[in-house]
Amino acid sequence: MHPSEVLFQGKRQPLLLPACDHYAGSENLMRKSMALQQELGPLFDITFDCEDGATAGAEAEHARLVASLLNDQGNFFDRIGARLHESTSPHFEHDVATIVGGAAKRLAYVVLPKAESAFEVIEAIELINKHAVPAGRASLPVHVLIETHGALRDAYVIAALPQVACLSFGIMDFVSAHYGAVPGSAMRTPGQFSHPLVVRAKLEIVAACHAHGKVPSHNVTTEIKDTAVVANDAQRAAGEFGFTRMWSIHPAQIKPIIKAFTPRLSEVNEATNILTDAAAAQWGPIAQNGRLHDRASYRYFWTVLQRAKLAGLALPDAAAALVSNDPPETT
Repeated sequence: MHPSEVLFQGKRQPLLLPACDHYAGSENLMRKSMALQQELGPLFDITFDCEDGATAGAEAEHARLVASLLNDQGNFFDRIGARLHESTSPHFEHDVATIVGGAAKRLAYVVLPKAESAFEVIEAIELINKHAVPAGRASLPVHVLIETHGALRDAYVIAALPQVACLSFGIMDFVSAHYGAVPGSAMRTPGQFSHPLVVRAKLEIVAACHAHGKVPSHNVTTEIKDTAVVANDAQRAAGEFGFTRMWSIHPAQIKPIIKAFTPRLSEVNEATNILTDAAAAQWGPIAQNGRLHDRASYRYFWTVLQRAKLAGLALPDAAAALVSNDPPETT
């Protein structure tokens, strides 16, 4: 049996996505993002923004532009998604018809912002499927922004929906939804990692995602000049809160985010040694460096290798042999 079959016993493996989700809302920034993705490879996703990051007043034209760029040869890796208007917006159905109906096969995912409940997400997915299936795409992955009180309340239910692949935290809308009861300083470091209501929201999102094998995506860092701030935020999001993905709003943020979420070489080497010995033992218990390991810990180390592979890290030969012919399940 393949290692993944042994370790997960026929169960669906947790979803993995590139660690960085880069947002772009104007044609110039979209095209620059596509060129950068071609240069670096599919190490990060791009989200074309039809909502807060786009110009107001030309929604129909913008949706057509997004569909056109998705179908363009510049979408080399098919790792570009689109943030639609919220489902209660008069522009939502046109977004779905134009972008999903016109580019379903090239879309990596769609992002639903400002959802108020799981029921609202379910209704939106039904409309998305109504346009995606005739366009040749069943089960188009959906990412849901958690930025309202209702969505946070329903986070576990939303994460459990089969088509939902990622929950992403919209910190600025979430803080604003408290109408001054949470200070603006909680939108950025250090407040975003210490204010109890914001910390609670992040932990609920992460716990809901990991309970259902989905991807939790950390909120944006508004600092675009000092990459050390971005790196620190990404390190804390990953190391202290369990996020496995993070927004970017400026090209300079992409590399620090990817680096922060990529396993260290020492972790990769440890995972390689343990899993190589485990495979030799037919995946039974082993002792290494005075510590016992079995399939419970093997699953952790297996994920380390898959994350490293997804980030483009060069794996040791033994690790590459283990994960060859078994790409991480992405969506």
